[in-house]
Amino acid sequence: MITYSIYVVDDEELIREASLLTLGKVYCVETFATGETCIEAIQTHPADLVLLDIGLPGMSGIETLKEIKKRFPDVLVIMITANDDIETVITAMKLGAYDYVVKPINMDALEVNIRNALGTIKLRKEVQVLQEKYLKENLPYFIGESDTIQEVMHLIEMVAKSPDASVLILGETGTGKELIASCVHYQSPNFKGPFVPVNCSAIPDNIIESELFGYEKGAFSGADPAGKKGLIEAAIDGTLFLDEVGDLSLAAQAKLLRFLENGEYYKVGGTRKYRIKTRIVAATNKDLDQLVEKELFRRDLYYRLATIKVEVPTLNRRPHDIIPMAQHFLAEFSRKYGKTFTGIGGETKHALTGHVWKGNIRELRNLIERAVLLGQGPEISLQDLGFDSPAQTAADSPNVAAPAEEAANAFPDITPHGLDLPALHESMDRHYFQKSLDMADGNAAKAARLLNMSYYAFRRCREKLSL
Repeated sequence: MITYSIYVVDDEELIREASLLTLGKVYCVETFATGETCIEAIQTHPADLVLLDIGLPGMSGIETLKEIKKRFPDVLVIMITANDDIETVITAMKLGAYDYVVKPINMDALEVNIRNALGTIKLRKEVQVLQEKYLKENLPYFIGESDTIQEVMHLIEMVAKSPDASVLILGETGTGKELIASCVHYQSPNFKGPFVPVNCSAIPDNIIESELFGYEKGAFSGADPAGKKGLIEAAIDGTLFLDEVGDLSLAAQAKLLRFLENGEYYKVGGTRKYRIKTRIVAATNKDLDQLVEKELFRRDLYYRLATIKVEVPTLNRRPHDIIPMAQHFLAEFSRKYGKTFTGIGGETKHALTGHVWKGNIRELRNLIERAVLLGQGPEISLQDLGFDSPAQTAADSPNVAAPAEEAANAFPDITPHGLDLPALHESMDRHYFQKSLDMADGNAAKAARLLNMSYYAFRRCREKLSL
């Protein structure tokens, strides 16, 4: 439920008490006798609305209004005046006052004014609630107090204030680049618009332009007779996230640069110019400077995309954040699979913090999911993580299990309560699909070949797994 705070500033005690008694039934109300005390309170606990008497002792109501609007522009102010002084009222309105009321105050009329004023910030409050909900649900990626992640979070907060500045997110596979892009979107003025992610490496070069910019009817053989809307248009008034932007063809790069510079583009096979507003956030795990030197990526596009650069730290640079994240994932998957894990063993914690995380947060999440699915509890052990499995120790042990026995030991037993085979299949698919992508540096075509699958079958399964 959305709540509103109102500050009442008046040197008459009777008005302060009446306001507290009447308005306090609906709103969080605080009263002040001077403008100075009100401003001091706003610094630590910002109000949504201030009822401000013009004729205050010390700092006048007009001076207080100036200071409030200068330092806290989002705070609404309704002026209270002892007489209908038109000049003073006009001055107050020019300085940013929302409205005014004349003493003696009609409380019924004042409540109507207050409802109207608060109605103007209702949408802002709703957006704030949704943003906080989104960030809370995705918190595990930002759990921790390490300086590196705190710096990233602070930068995201500042970057998000702009509705159209391009952002380039740099980081290794699995560091949460798409999540950061979505956080930029959900904290920005574009929050009400769509967030459209696209993996550039997952779309063949011959169709990437039509996917991004769409095509006109009859643009090529086999084209939809009605034409097609591109992803840039699908993200209108929102954010288009281009993951693995380094895999774009040079032709697509040229079109993207034109759009970034003036918001204009042409659909494939068309001559009509389109102009829309869509924010571009891009990401890559490749060295774009190196690609620029090899003339595989346009230098001008690189500079245009990198208006603001966000470098995401690897999990190995945040060792103190590993266990809090692992515990969060443990609770998440314990609920999902109906397990009763109580924690992570001390030896296991040591192994987790000492592990080299090539797949970063994604690898940690998948590892904890595997441990919950295969483990019996009550704590996650090294065996559950696979850190002490027969496959890993075979080279050092003279009494290794035979291949058939080893394969049998690798799978969980069917308990009297049964086995969730679909969940096990999904977990295995997720593990091997992610492993193949990591080995192929995110290149979907190469990853598909590693799994002996066609590109399109790989893409369908990948989308189903939300990888």
